[in-house]
Amino acid sequence: MAENSAVEIRDDRAHGNLVAYEDGKAAGVIAYFVMDPAPGALVAVHTVVEPGHEGRGIAGALVQEFYGMAAREGVPVVPLCPYAAKWAQRHPEQAPVAPAELVQEAERQLKSHPELF
Repeated sequence: MAENSAVEIRDDRAHGNLVAYEDGKAAGVIAYFVMDPAPGALVAVHTVVEPGHEGRGIAGALVQEFYGMAAREGVPVVPLCPYAAKWAQRHPEQAPVAPAELVQEAERQLKSHPELF
């Protein structure tokens, strides 16, 4: 969980959102999808922090939890989101690199998820 005790992170798998709540209000989200076939890699598409919540480590906490969630499920992460990719480069001990062919397949499958663009 996030270092900031006021931030709670919840997975809304049905809608493909990992949501951070600060003081009960949605403060940030990672939009993602699960690759086919199941159990597939978790693919981070966008990381967004709501105005007024920036600079508090919420995006980093979201990405950290996203990688933690994947590790608990025993699946890799494909960080198509630029923020998640940068975070992964800075935290290699928590963010194993996805194989190139998995990244290519994730990009192909993303085209079938226009709601995430």
